[in-house]
Amino acid sequence: MARKSAKKQPEAPKVDLGAEIFASLRELEKTKGIPVDYMVERMKQGMANAYRKDREDRRDVPADNVVVDLSEKGLFVHIVKTVVEEVEDTALEIHVDAAKNIDPNVQPGDTVSIPVDFQKFGRIAAQTFKQVLIQGIREAERGVMYENYSNKAQELLTGTVLRIDPATGDIFVRIGQGSEQSDAVLRSGEQIPGEKHTEGELIRVYVLEVHKMGRGPLVHVSRTHPNLVRRLFELETPEIADGQVEVRNIAREAGSRSKMAVRATMEGIDPVGACVGPRGGRVGAVVEELGGEKIDIVVWSEDPCQYVRAALSPADVVSVSLVPGQKACRVIVPDDQLSLAIGKEGQNARLAARLTGYKIDIKPASQAEVEAE
Repeated sequence: MARKSAKKQPEAPKVDLGAEIFASLRELEKTKGIPVDYMVERMKQGMANAYRKDREDRRDVPADNVVVDLSEKGLFVHIVKTVVEEVEDTALEIHVDAAKNIDPNVQPGDTVSIPVDFQKFGRIAAQTFKQVLIQGIREAERGVMYENYSNKAQELLTGTVLRIDPATGDIFVRIGQGSEQSDAVLRSGEQIPGEKHTEGELIRVYVLEVHKMGRGPLVHVSRTHPNLVRRLFELETPEIADGQVEVRNIAREAGSRSKMAVRATMEGIDPVGACVGPRGGRVGAVVEELGGEKIDIVVWSEDPCQYVRAALSPADVVSVSLVPGQKACRVIVPDDQLSLAIGKEGQNARLAARLTGYKIDIKPASQAEVEAE
């Protein structure tokens, strides 16, 4: 005999909570960003789990046999049972005579949907329902936080130093506000050499990457990344924020010196002057934030020779010539500018090479004259 579904479902016991539940879920979505549809599914899952936990003989009831309907009209729970002539499993089967009280037309092999009065669930079932909801909210909050902080990757954030690991030197920083607070890790290798921090101190950090972890997002931050300098200048320089000045590249040795190449995107704008600011206020604010790190700001140029010349600032340059077939150049400087062009321990030349992407060979004018003879 072919199986057929019951034609009629009796009215299930309900609580007039539909509208109230959805009002609460909408408020949850508004305050915590947790979608209503997500929480509806978690509530259905929680109610189904609660039904199975309510009695020992229900523990093995398949989830598909517990039907939960939650809408603005109310909350309804049904258990689907198979109609049989001889009941062997009361949790999943119903005798045909009893089934006919629900639907007079049912036959053995059909299924009937039986309403469940969930208001009579016991303490364990109620706790199960509550645990599923709490777990659902926590998981959703972690998911929302991960998405929020993923969108903040490569951005500048302000945080509070929570603690410093005495063994590794890693600094744990509290970032975000209110329910979006999270902890970030500033590894010792991402800290500016010589910089000291104390618990409770406010610091600015650059977000490197965000990992999704079981207890929430794990945010890795840095104070040595070149883009920290970029983001700080974006805050201090309206012309950069407005797109009138573009930061083309940055070479940095954190805590010591940085070189930043900029260009104007429209006529009449002095890109270096905009970054320096009135009385040096803008660059001064960045230098102060970085603990006194020196910053050279130069004009970017499409002409490699001009670009290299500018990058070697503050040294004066006599000439720059490109090496054919190589991304390299020869630079001649006045004899009294050689040490300045090379810099302490080669730092100025090294940063200029990284900034421009060219290998730079610097010679004093006197040596160049001898070699030319």
